[in-house]
Amino acid sequence: MNSGKNIFFNKVAIVGVGLIGASFALALRENGLCEAMHGYGRRKENLERAKERGIIDDFSLDVRKACEDADLIFLSTPVGIFKDIIENIKGVLKKGALVTDAGSVKGRMVYELESSMPDGAYYIGSHPIAGSDKSGIDDARADLFNNARCIITPTDKSDESAKNKVAAIWETFGARVEFMNPFKHDEIYAAVSHFPHIVAYAIVNTIGDIDSKYIGYAGQGFKDTTRIALSSPEMWRDISIFNKENLINLMDVFKDNLDKLTKYLEEDNAFGIEGEFLKAQTLRKNLK
Repeated sequence: MNSGKNIFFNKVAIVGVGLIGASFALALRENGLCEAMHGYGRRKENLERAKERGIIDDFSLDVRKACEDADLIFLSTPVGIFKDIIENIKGVLKKGALVTDAGSVKGRMVYELESSMPDGAYYIGSHPIAGSDKSGIDDARADLFNNARCIITPTDKSDESAKNKVAAIWETFGARVEFMNPFKHDEIYAAVSHFPHIVAYAIVNTIGDIDSKYIGYAGQGFKDTTRIALSSPEMWRDISIFNKENLINLMDVFKDNLDKLTKYLEEDNAFGIEGEFLKAQTLRKNLK
């Protein structure tokens, strides 16, 4: 499966026209996969700018109206409202409608959304590993997903044709598609994405608790380490709550590592400290 030539959507609804939603719309356009693009969001000003930029053709502040008669619906709002959106729009979904998303959390949410779909309409979870700490349409671009990994999280009840169609969309964008169990997805991305965000926020807050003026003396190392603390608090609030079990487990392990370093510092154990640093350096070198 590698061809966007076999997929085309007359109407696409982008629910949440931010960086990811707008980039998805631009990629659909550039690859000739759609006829008309409709947007939904909370702020009219943002939607008007998206229309002016040619990202969407029309928009509505009513999500039902935006999704009515759509062949493809792309959810790119904070994950905490995905279920409410599906409950709101399922009465207007046409037969054959396909719903996918860019949510960073899958797990049980995939099963809940799938079971909420009306007969003849299909939900397939997807997660493009792309984006930045920016969240607006000004940074949107059609090639954002090119050569990015995209995880698709079907269940044993997923429609095969719908699953293949979602995979074909991302592959047409140039993404490297991988299928994964929704719960395994959350275990992995709690470790390599969600937990680092929590740590970045905590590092910045720790400095602030000591003396917020210290931030002004930070160099590039601090900026690199904490860049992701610039990410949307609303989005990461929802991700943290929806993946809390995995995050709590990781935080317990993190505390153990901090306690070990605390102990080595108290003991002036230079060998132990260096050993921990070397262990991390060696593992980090494996990341290409």
